Amino acid sequence: MSNLIKIRDISAKYDISARTLRYYEDMGLITSYRSSDYAYRLYDEAAVKRLEQILILRKLSVSIKDIQRIFNSSGSEVVLEVLGKKVNDIDEEVALLHELKEIVLEFIRQIKQADFSKESDVKMLYEKAKEIEGELISVNYKGNASNVIRLADVTEKMKRAPEVRVVKINPFRAFSSGLDTMENVMGCFQQWQEEHMHLVKKLIYGAPDFLWFEEDMRAVWIWAVEDWVTEEDTAPYELIEFEGGLYAAAISVDGDDDISGRVYEGIKRWVETSGFELDERPGHRTLCHMLNPTDEIKAALGYHQLDIYVPIKLRGGN
Repeated sequence: MSNLIKIRDISAKYDISARTLRYYEDMGLITSYRSSDYAYRLYDEAAVKRLEQILILRKLSVSIKDIQRIFNSSGSEVVLEVLGKKVNDIDEEVALLHELKEIVLEFIRQIKQADFSKESDVKMLYEKAKEIEGELISVNYKGNASNVIRLADVTEKMKRAPEVRVVKINPFRAFSSGLDTMENVMGCFQQWQEEHMHLVKKLIYGAPDFLWFEEDMRAVWIWAVEDWVTEEDTAPYELIEFEGGLYAAAISVDGDDDISGRVYEGIKRWVETSGFELDERPGHRTLCHMLNPTDEIKAALGYHQLDIYVPIKLRGGN
């Protein structure tokens, strides 16, 4: 097969990670090939054109499930439906932004008219705020919600913070890929790991593995091992001691770097207002792992769940 393009060249040209390319493959959106004399993934021109279509649709915030529907349909009805809904969503957001502008302008007018040296004016602004708060609580969503309610509803959907939980990971021993390119980590190392699952010890939620990235986007993938495992058993890969610690965790989507970035930033914002602070000691890195990576769950959700773990410590602690 001629004119095949290497995964590293695709990644560099389109500024897309190897993990995201694998994710698109897992979701059935693109197809890669492997030749007998080359261990890594290769893509033909059709796959590249399909990838360009995916990237455009993702820029338009079209979901992976809707992209699957578009590619699985023979005509233009589905893509027109999806893009039409996107236009309606944009129109609603524009209208709500206008409403927000009017609300802010009204507060500006009231504040300009208020005399903060007068207790009565301060009380008036306080009562206005309580009035809006009352609307937020008492309005019936089945009826005609006020502008403030609609604004709050859409803002919640657009800026929803991740549900964060605090997890303690105990120290454990693991075999490690070592710092390497994602291409090698997901290639040679994964193949070796799959052949040595008898060494693996299950940890939190049954997940025995964690992956993290360094600044140069190289990665380390570790798998917890049973107590009897020795360095000879894990050769040529290193047997390491993982320190563990406290982590703030939330669920993201495997392979979707945009969503994962937002979840990561959301976790950090949560930490800022909690009784914890980021643990930035050497060796304490942000980790991730897939939750219950079964085909049945992926088919139902349309994606693999990815847990992101941000290292934390008690505020003011060592």
